Amino acid sequence: MKRRHKPLPTENILLNIERLSHDGRGIAINNGKTVFVNGGLPEEQVIAKYTDVHSKYDEVDVVEVLKASPQRVSPKCLHFLICGGCNLQHLNHNAQLELKQHNLLEQLQYIGKTTPETILPSLTGLQFGYRCKARLGVKLVPKKGGVLVGFRERRTNFLAELNNCVVLHPSVGENISELRNLLSTFEGAATIAQIEVAVCETHTVLIFRNLQPLVESDQEKLTVFAKESGLHIYLQPNKITSITPFYPIPAETLYYSPEDNIKINFQPSDFTQVNPQMNRQMVQQAISLLNPTKEDHILELFCGLGNFTVPFAKRAGSMTAIEGEKTLIQRAEENAQRLGVNNIEYHVANLQQETIQADWLDKNYNKIFLDPPRSGAIEILRQLPLHGVKQIVYVSCNPATLARDTEILVHQQGFKLKKTGIMDMFPHTAHVESIALFEKD
Repeated sequence: MKRRHKPLPTENILLNIERLSHDGRGIAINNGKTVFVNGGLPEEQVIAKYTDVHSKYDEVDVVEVLKASPQRVSPKCLHFLICGGCNLQHLNHNAQLELKQHNLLEQLQYIGKTTPETILPSLTGLQFGYRCKARLGVKLVPKKGGVLVGFRERRTNFLAELNNCVVLHPSVGENISELRNLLSTFEGAATIAQIEVAVCETHTVLIFRNLQPLVESDQEKLTVFAKESGLHIYLQPNKITSITPFYPIPAETLYYSPEDNIKINFQPSDFTQVNPQMNRQMVQQAISLLNPTKEDHILELFCGLGNFTVPFAKRAGSMTAIEGEKTLIQRAEENAQRLGVNNIEYHVANLQQETIQADWLDKNYNKIFLDPPRSGAIEILRQLPLHGVKQIVYVSCNPATLARDTEILVHQQGFKLKKTGIMDMFPHTAHVESIALFEKD
């Protein structure tokens, strides 16, 4: 049955904003009811219009700021008010960091029932042009003059009408208009579903998801665009395994460097961190906290391509690295062999199964490193033999699941949360990347 929405009140309302929610919206109270205010900041008085009404709370957009917060800044992006790609450009950067740190510590306190002994300084980097991995929607919309390319509008599934993007790497962010113009001339414009972006240290790849084979005239236009822009083009006519280079051929190798003298090769569809500058800082922070030495046998969970594995292994006695995707493990092994690092033992395992049977679980480790997905690592943490482990470093992209897993490590396994801090991997968004050090006496 289709949900029936209540009619929205037509009159605007006056609100005094008290604080920010975890996702960066202002919070106000109107006639005893909580109101989430898109575009509002603490200490502000605003006029707002309703966008949704619920039984326990309402949602509104700011129409006019009557009293501005000292933390308010002018968004750099011309599309900020409509695009859902980022939502905090109106909040100064230091205040963004404070919000993210507050969210992390609040989750640790209320879910993890734990307070860290030390709060690490926030790691920060580029605020704009930082995003080197992205998935851009593509849609032919004749009413808007052709093809739209970019992110979704806020609160809708419609694509925002963008001409540029200031958080994307400039090789792409400054070429949104050119991509729109190109695709608007395609005979098969309606069959292009998305463009995936992968920027490496030497060039930028765009993967065009083409639902139908490109006709010859469209192929010619795409070749000219690639030559003129310097962008490397791949096509994906079907599943992810169908991704193939279009221009140039043969394709050049993609790589990034988590630290000096280490090049990690990757395929354009592989998971890599969106912010390479922050990734280098994050790897160095992890090395500092875990302090690998030649006496250490380290277990790494969710190792991926070897972003942390190789830097650790160059310092450690031995590593055991686990990843759920076989293709990533294969590429991780290839990276290590190419770099001459031969003290790593790799295994494929689904670390989110409730029961794992594997020989590597029976080995002795004195340190553990993990970098799980947003769902966290609760299943594997319940199965690990932690009796000989003295240190655990945990990189998290979701403070709620980090806090949940912290409760297990601290209150069930006897570890102490020694240090934690945020890493600003996604400036101008409410996304919180963090790192935590657990130790046992």
